[in-house]
Amino acid sequence: MTKTAIQYDVIVVGGGPAGIMAAGRAAERGKNVLLLEKNKKLGEKLKISGGGRCNITNAEEDTRVFLKHYGDAEQFLYSIFAQFSNKDTFTFFEQRGLPLVVQARKRAFPHTEKSIDVFNTLEQYMKEGGVTVKTSSPADRIIASDGTIQGVVSEKDTYTAKNYILATGGVSHSETGSTGDGFNWLKELGHSVAAPSPSIVPLAVRESWVKSLSGTSLSFMKISFYVEGKKKFSKTGKVLFTHFGLSGPLILNSAVQVGDLLQEGKVTATIDAYPDTDHGALEQKILSTFENHKNKLLKNIMDEIVPHGMIDAIFSLVPSIDPETKVHSITKDQRKLLINTLKALPMTITGLMGFDRAVVADGGIPLTEMDMKTMRSKLFTNLYITGDLLHIRRPSGGFSLQLCWTTGWVAGGNA
Repeated sequence: MTKTAIQYDVIVVGGGPAGIMAAGRAAERGKNVLLLEKNKKLGEKLKISGGGRCNITNAEEDTRVFLKHYGDAEQFLYSIFAQFSNKDTFTFFEQRGLPLVVQARKRAFPHTEKSIDVFNTLEQYMKEGGVTVKTSSPADRIIASDGTIQGVVSEKDTYTAKNYILATGGVSHSETGSTGDGFNWLKELGHSVAAPSPSIVPLAVRESWVKSLSGTSLSFMKISFYVEGKKKFSKTGKVLFTHFGLSGPLILNSAVQVGDLLQEGKVTATIDAYPDTDHGALEQKILSTFENHKNKLLKNIMDEIVPHGMIDAIFSLVPSIDPETKVHSITKDQRKLLINTLKALPMTITGLMGFDRAVVADGGIPLTEMDMKTMRSKLFTNLYITGDLLHIRRPSGGFSLQLCWTTGWVAGGNA
């Protein structure tokens, strides 16, 4: 086995958002940096993030409110966010010629809405610092002894440095190279590693009426989840129907809770298509519509009552109502049935979709095994760990990438 002649100050393993940020920051501090990436190109997951638009961060200005989104990890994150916060993310990209724009739910995107522009900005940051990048160079093994990392083996070469940064990502979107290698190395090195589960992920649903709406998006719906018929929680927001069930921001950010409910028993859900209209007001709306069109066929006026694109699905849920019936012939009981259905569209949740559809998966090192001021491992004096390798649950909306920017920046600055 040959040993490369160059002795680096810092070796970064993994060329995703956290790794590129860490490498750029270490180089900016004057260090001689090597970045190893298993793929032919850097940043594969970054390039597809946010559907190719890249939800770079969240613009919530109150740090306490911002960090509450990370659940139990909140208490560990104040120190690193004091060093590089979401406000610093705005500054970082805008000073490098990439202005950001804030959209619904305070999500921040590059003004161009192109992930590739985020990647290009980061790549330029590394180039300015003179980072050496080796692609198609999978790390096979980490060599350690006496509480320090001694080297990284990649195919026939062993690379050595004073300090090492692991940024291999978790297990979501495995097609981009996130196959959990980092978790395996960290276990071998003696760290505890919480088993990953897909945490921001769509829901699989049994009912065919849901799947028949594939591609339909409803912007303001209330969904309530039940275990064995007992209501557990509700959320309001945007729902996207798919060929396997439900997706969209509201659903993705409910997945962790739903996953917990699935451990308790049969999980069902209802969607309220009129969350800001009670039964009485909805009845008045429908009565008024019926009065205006009493001689028309019911199917021809349903678009005034039912959310766009849902007419066939609603009729499939109320088979006792014939779409060919004239409006004036609809009975009071049929009208009540229609109202109750619109206020509680029923479905059965059969599970969470897998890692292949996960936006984010959790799992990784417990933060108690980290020095969370520097991102250094408590077990190895020269090992720094970033991004998705840390066991932190986070919602969609820019919080995952912000974790990459912050942990990468702090690790790169301290390595």
